[in-house]
Amino acid sequence: MNHVKELNKWANAHSYFTLDLVRIALGVFLFVKGVHFITNIPYLVDLISPIDKIGGGMFLIHYITPAHMIGGIMIAFGLLTRWAIIAQLPILIGAVLVNFMGEMHSESLFLALATLAVCIFFLFYGSGKNSADYYFKMYQ
Repeated sequence: MNHVKELNKWANAHSYFTLDLVRIALGVFLFVKGVHFITNIPYLVDLISPIDKIGGGMFLIHYITPAHMIGGIMIAFGLLTRWAIIAQLPILIGAVLVNFMGEMHSESLFLALATLAVCIFFLFYGSGKNSADYYFKMYQ
C-alpha cells in the first residue's frame, strides 16, 4: 500500500497535461473498441477462435466487450484507473497471443502491443492530476 502511495505522490508531482490527454485517448479508444465489438459480434467470435479451442468462448465474449466499454469510460475520466487497467491487461495480452496462435495480422499486433504498453505505463503512473481520482482524493 505504501508503494502505491509513493507512486501517486510521484505521479502528482510530475503530472503533465499531455499525459492526461494520452490517458483520455486510451479510454476513448478502448470504449470505441468495445462498441465495435458489441455491434460486430461475429468479428469478435472470429478473433477469439484460436483461443476458443481451450474453452470459455462465451465467457470471453461477455467479458471483453463490457470490460472495454466500462473500463474505457473509467480510464477516460480517471476513475479507478489502475483497477480498470488491471481488467484490461488479460484482454490485451490475449490480443497479442491471438496473433501468434492464429493468423498473423501485423497491424492488429502493433495496435495490441502499443495499447498494452500504454496500459502498463498508466498502471504504474496512475491517473494524474486531471482526473476524478485526484478530485475525489482532494475534495472529499
